[in-house]
Parts: sequence; C-alpha cells; structure tokens
Amino acid sequence: MSLAFRLKMAKQKGEACAKGQGYTALPVDPIAIATRNDIEVKAKPDAAEGVSGMLLRHGNEFCIAYATHIASEGFQRFSIAHELGHYFLDGHVDHVLKDGVHVSEAGFTSADPYEMEADQFAAGLLMPGSLFNGALRKHDAGLATVEAMATLCRTSLTATGIRCAELSDDALAVIISTGGAIDFCFLSNPMKTLPQLSWLRKSTPVPIGTLTARFNADRRRVLAGERAAEEIDVMDWLGGTRSARVTEEVVGLGRYGKTLTVLSSEVIGQELSELDDESEDDDLRDRWTPRFRT
Repeated sequence: MSLAFRLKMAKQKGEACAKGQGYTALPVDPIAIATRNDIEVKAKPDAAEGVSGMLLRHGNEFCIAYATHIASEGFQRFSIAHELGHYFLDGHVDHVLKDGVHVSEAGFTSADPYEMEADQFAAGLLMPGSLFNGALRKHDAGLATVEAMATLCRTSLTATGIRCAELSDDALAVIISTGGAIDFCFLSNPMKTLPQLSWLRKSTPVPIGTLTARFNADRRRVLAGERAAEEIDVMDWLGGTRSARVTEEVVGLGRYGKTLTVLSSEVIGQELSELDDESEDDDLRDRWTPRFRT
C-alpha cells in the first residue's frame, strides 16, 4: 500500500470518526470524543520543545497528554486529535505504544509515516470535508478566509490553511517557512494548473525579494505575530511560464517561530474556468461540425 493511499485513508477515517460521533456542524470537539471513549485528557505544561502530545496506556486504560508551551487552542486541539489518530487507526497502538508511552510531534512536521497518518486523521476529524466545504465556499480566497475557517473549526492557522488549499475552488497556495527555508507548501487544484510550476520542496530557500523573505529577515516580526501584504506576480514564487497577479499575505505565528504565507487569486480560477468552458464549446463544435469526404 502506497504512503499516499495510507494518508488518504487516514483522513477519511478521521472524517468517518467525526460523523460516527454525531457531528453535523463545526466545530468538532476532540476532548469530548476522547471522553466518550474513556480516554482521559490532561494538559502537560512542562512538555519539551518539539513535543506536541503523548498517548499513554496502562493495561486497557488510555490517557492523552497535550503540550501547552505553545499557547494556541488550535494547536492543542490538533495535538489531541493527532493522539486520537494513534488510538483509532489500525495498527497504531501496537506500533507506537510498545513501551506504554508514545511521544508525538504533530503539525505536519514529521516524516514518520505513522505520525503523518495521525496528522491526516486529525485534519479529517477536525475539518471533515462535508462540513468544511460548505463554510469555505461562503468566503473569498485569502488569509481572511483561513482565519475565518480557523475560528469556526477552532483549529490552528497552519492546519486550516492546508485544508483550505486542499479543498478550495480558488487559486490558493499555503506556505509555511522558518527563516529563509520553506517547511512545506500546499497548492489548490486551480493553482496547480498553472503551466510548468516550480514545486516548492521542504528546505528549499524562500524566494529572494519576496515579501515573505523580507518579513522573515526580522525574527521579531514573526514572534510578534505581525502581518503584511502586497500584490506580486505568481512567477516570483512558483516560477512557471504564465504571469498572473496574486496577493501575497504573510503572518508571523508567534512562539511557533514560523511564518504562514498565503498566495491567492480569484482571477486565475475564473480564467481557468472560462478556458475550460471555451474548451468544452470547441469540443462540442468539433463533434457537431459535419465532415465531408473529398
């Protein structure tokens, strides 16, 4: 089974869990789900940097401890949902709890397949597509939408931004960076259709001269949670062969030490839709134009 398929199934399992627990509206409460399954949930104020949470087992009893060194409700709720992923996903308890204690690093930062699956489960649980999509379509593309959806779902900007990129019908790119390096980048389907894009890989440099590069050069702005925005050419970030104006919006993520960048354009999505319509019209004309043999 490929990793991509495993991650897709993990997200679907999270969505199914939310539905099975009776959620028909956002937000989904991971603590309530844990409680219904006799899992105790505790805050852990002294967790080390890089630790998001723990899943513990004593006999047949389970406990989730979540880190509080990052004062973000969204991050903490995602950490709890991540541990629920280890509890609910097939094979995780036996694999990660060999010694009765498992320490996690949630938030799409680990390359371990089990941690990646737990992250995908958490995203599906807290932001199930069937509920998320309806709310997302009420907003225009951009950072304000990510923030609105994060407030609705009570999730972190990082996790919410990724989910917005996965499901948005607008041209959207969500980029997380630390200093001069990119941590990860997610593109919406309309953004992916731009020709010959340069895919932004983990640890590649933030493009020189961009607003994000200038913003990250002053770590105080990141820690203070400042924000900035400007109009740019999408090629400045993603390369390719098609020039298009997009909005680059940047916000520092405080003690997390990272920066969230949102590139958005409704125009690109509209133009692509028009091109698709023209292509369909051309196809129809081609199929219905009589052909005569000479």
